Amino acid sequence: MRLKLVPQNTSFDFFKHWKVWLGISGLMMVVAFTSFLLQGLNFGIDFRGGTTIRTQSAVEIDVGTYRDAIAPLELGDVTITEIFDPTFADDENVAMIRIQAQEDAEAVEAATITAVEEALQQVVPDIQFVSVESVGPKVSGELIQTAVIAVALAIGAVLVYIWLRFEWQFALGAVAALVHDVILTIGIFSELQIRFDLAIIAALLTIVGYSLNDTVVVFDRVRENLRKYKKKDLKEVLNISINETLSRTVMTSVTTLLALISLYVLGGDVIRGFVFAMIWGVIVGTYSSVFVASTILLWLGVKRDWSKPSNTAGNQFANIDA
Repeated sequence: MRLKLVPQNTSFDFFKHWKVWLGISGLMMVVAFTSFLLQGLNFGIDFRGGTTIRTQSAVEIDVGTYRDAIAPLELGDVTITEIFDPTFADDENVAMIRIQAQEDAEAVEAATITAVEEALQQVVPDIQFVSVESVGPKVSGELIQTAVIAVALAIGAVLVYIWLRFEWQFALGAVAALVHDVILTIGIFSELQIRFDLAIIAALLTIVGYSLNDTVVVFDRVRENLRKYKKKDLKEVLNISINETLSRTVMTSVTTLLALISLYVLGGDVIRGFVFAMIWGVIVGTYSSVFVASTILLWLGVKRDWSKPSNTAGNQFANIDA
């Protein structure tokens, strides 16, 4: 028996209330932007600066024990990660402890590092501190700048790719959906003050890829139907295309969410922020593929007769769809 979350043939009118959907998206983006301006992001050690201590012991690492030992020092944001490497020996258990820079200080003071080492030695007597590295505010600022450039370049590359593969109206629709997804993801992290670190930047780039894939599937069906239904209104063609891809869109999103929710519940604190960003990104990415990208396409209009020779025929972009 085949599981179907959505019937094979549907006829929903996705654009009956398109102004309402765009209004909701616009309002959510304003809320996200306002939250970012008023309270900013809760940057993690990667962006605020701090100190990383690498430890090694023969005893298996218990992150909870490490955390309980350090907690009385009240150091604020402390991340403890066990390092796995197939080249490690059986008695070589390695952990990475990252401590945020304290208030009005560029790095964690030597006395604080000593206190952390003494606290850990109380619970793991054979522990060794292999290395201690500090990241200052200047390096952290450069990381923020690099992260912004990475996301901007990814969206710019998408704009060029969709433009070459379809038409400029499709490119603007896809980019509007991606910007929508990125702003709402940053906004939810600002609103809830969830720690924002380099893993979240990786999640943002993954969300861009996921949302783009979903949007291109819909756009590809739109282009096919523009050739097939030359006399139908553009709004009707868009509705047909989204209904034809709706089952695939919902099934892909639901199965992805099932895996992500499992990771969120069972994966532990280390990846919880990344997984939360992905869960949120899949939800808003699915929404934006239908209600933002396609609505922008309806608003801008598109070339109707795709049977005519393409402007790229005969040049290096002729087979870009292959």
